[in-house]
Amino acid sequence: MNLESTEHPYGLLVAVGDSRIDAAVAIQFKDRMRELTSGRAGRILLDLSRVDFVDSSGLGAIVAALKQLEADQTLELVALSPTVSKVFRLTRMDKVFPIHDTLEQASGSCADAS
Repeated sequence: MNLESTEHPYGLLVAVGDSRIDAAVAIQFKDRMRELTSGRAGRILLDLSRVDFVDSSGLGAIVAALKQLEADQTLELVALSPTVSKVFRLTRMDKVFPIHDTLEQASGSCADAS
């Protein structure tokens, strides 16, 4: 599972480099997210712009990544494709996760909250 992290003033950006988050990579995704976010306070922005498919195992792995965060951390989703966005809407996970259309929108919401 290819995940790359970059520090930004508005949070840690974790970009998914694969086109799928499914049963084949769900455990790797969850473990890698734990590695990248452990000990890091604040916002975690998960960039899903390259992901065009998420199955139930992938969705479960994203929820598990949220649950393993510390109290001072948040997980926000960025740049969902129409297909992935539909999965989040149909499962009502769009009510659980803050979702931003673009990274600029996510960084702007940080400025608005300050």
